[in-house]
Amino acid sequence: MTSIPKTRKDLFDRLDALNITHSTMEHPPVFTVAESQGLRDQIPGGHTKNLFLKDKKGRYFLVTLEENAEVNLRTIHTLIGASGRVSFGKHEALMEKLGVAPGSVTIFSAINDPGHDVTIVIDAPLMEYDIINAHPLINEATTSIAREDLKRFLADTGHEPMILKVST
Repeated sequence: MTSIPKTRKDLFDRLDALNITHSTMEHPPVFTVAESQGLRDQIPGGHTKNLFLKDKKGRYFLVTLEENAEVNLRTIHTLIGASGRVSFGKHEALMEKLGVAPGSVTIFSAINDPGHDVTIVIDAPLMEYDIINAHPLINEATTSIAREDLKRFLADTGHEPMILKVST
């Protein structure tokens, strides 16, 4: 049985319980990096894009990168320890594993993976930013959080992210 996905309020409550400072800006729904470009002047820091991937053995990976980073999907499996080439995970698996819909994929969705079914991978260049921005489980807002606080949040969810250069 799948648990009910956490809400944005649940996420903020968890961050508050960890004494993690965060700020959120509301905006119209954005589904692509291109649609979110207009927010850059208003929200400083590194902006993210996310890839929900599946390997040949059915293992799932959430790869979080800086929004302009590019990835070679034919070779990324050799970097992240996947079994054979990866493909994009299906929408149903995304909802089941991370509790979010397409367009709302975010590193914060680790909160919806208590079984640690998804390996979190963060592209190393993203971690050069002091502030990292991601959707708070929905694509109608952007939440800003300090890099070290993001690591603390992930640790609290039981995820030890792989931080390595996967962008080309």
